[in-house]
Amino acid sequence: MGYLIGLDVGNTMVKAALFDELGRQLAVQTSHGSTHQPRPGHVERSLDELWNGAAGAIGACIDKAGVDPSHVRAVGCTGHGNGLYLVDREGAPLLGVQSIDTRAIATAGRLNAEGRGERLRRLNLQTPWPAQSPTLLAWIREHDPETFARVGTVLLCKDFATYCLTGRLGSDYSDMSGAGFLNVTERRYDEAILAEYGLADCQALLPALAEPSDIVGHVTAEAAARTGLREGTPVVAGLFDVVASALGSGTARVGEASVVAGTWSINQAILDHPIADDPPFMSSAYEPQRCMAIECSATSAGNLEWFAGQFLAGESAAMGESSPFELWNRLVADVTPARDLPIYHPFLYGSSTQSDARAGLYGITGAHGREHILYALYEGVAFEHRRHIERLREAGGVFHRVRLCGGGSRSPVLSQLLCDVLEVPIEVASAEEAGALGAAMAAGVGVGLFGSLGDAAERMTCVERHYEPQEHYRDTLHDRYRRYLALCQVMAEAWREMSRVQ
Repeated sequence: MGYLIGLDVGNTMVKAALFDELGRQLAVQTSHGSTHQPRPGHVERSLDELWNGAAGAIGACIDKAGVDPSHVRAVGCTGHGNGLYLVDREGAPLLGVQSIDTRAIATAGRLNAEGRGERLRRLNLQTPWPAQSPTLLAWIREHDPETFARVGTVLLCKDFATYCLTGRLGSDYSDMSGAGFLNVTERRYDEAILAEYGLADCQALLPALAEPSDIVGHVTAEAAARTGLREGTPVVAGLFDVVASALGSGTARVGEASVVAGTWSINQAILDHPIADDPPFMSSAYEPQRCMAIECSATSAGNLEWFAGQFLAGESAAMGESSPFELWNRLVADVTPARDLPIYHPFLYGSSTQSDARAGLYGITGAHGREHILYALYEGVAFEHRRHIERLREAGGVFHRVRLCGGGSRSPVLSQLLCDVLEVPIEVASAEEAGALGAAMAAGVGVGLFGSLGDAAERMTCVERHYEPQEHYRDTLHDRYRRYLALCQVMAEAWREMSRVQ
């Protein structure tokens, strides 16, 4: 049996996972990286460190699995979308900007205020936002002309890893459309898009495009020495990580949706054509006849991790629990949804509807304990997922079931609560590393193991748990969600004032 490797490059870590042709994960290796903030709002990483981490993770993964590198059929990379990864005219690393960078807030605001956002919305189906790749490139042109003058090629996160493996500069349709560089309906670069960002003369800086499963190069001798892979191993173009995670969870057909409950709340529906009229937050074209409609924000399980780190640190071990999630789940499982429980806004890192929104707990009384606070956190995360799902439905997304993955999916309590709040059956995928699995699927299609990404998803994924909505909580959750939204409106001006003070 042959093997496939998926490399998942996130903002702070790189994961390499090795799978067999049935989707069984044989080994995974994680390499942690560092984030640099040279100035307020600037969030950057070393591109050399990224490659060192990726190469080390691949080599350790192969060693851990104990497989012959010559049996690795192909490699696929995935990575966080947007941000900006630049190489100079000689192909040397120049700058790595992560997708949580906020330096371009004023640039995005100006572009939208000038009416460019509305014109762009008809072309790339997005409006400018701070960490969006062309918005960042426009910022660099205006504020860092010395760096801009040295730019040879504009890449995205996973593209740099692919470049280091193969020596080929390029990208794929899913990432570049998700970043806003493409005319999504026509699947091409568009001079009109670049002109709106003030980048009319920059098309030569953009990389060649390929389908995610196209073989775009082969592992070089230098990369083979660094990673342990066999020289000449095929490497495909790869995928935007949210699309890869959807595929890795088994979401591959029109009428299906994917929810990722991780640091980000990622909510996606597969469509056979992009929504051009009042589109969702983002659209990503990943096959010639299919795209992902995406609604997302940094409002999901990262809130739970923050709360536990600040207020429950070390307590789970002291109580004999093997992980913090076990303690949280046990506490929340004993809480029955009720109208008088506190309400939580999961806006530690802003909201998709208001960038300066703040997190908050409302309606706490002396009768409430920490289990009620934790329940409010779980519910607030679920409510923000619901807001995104409703936006997808309003835009025209139709789906009959949801596949759930991400760290939050490991909690049966949160999974059931999401099912109750979204009012749709939920299936939890068995994949531990859904993004890496999605990248491996693309690699499998590239070397002919599967006829399509849909075929790969059917072969390589399975369901671990299934949930149905509990009708007896429906009215209570409806009422609480209504008050959750009303509180957002009440707090909007206070959030703006807090931002001005800061």
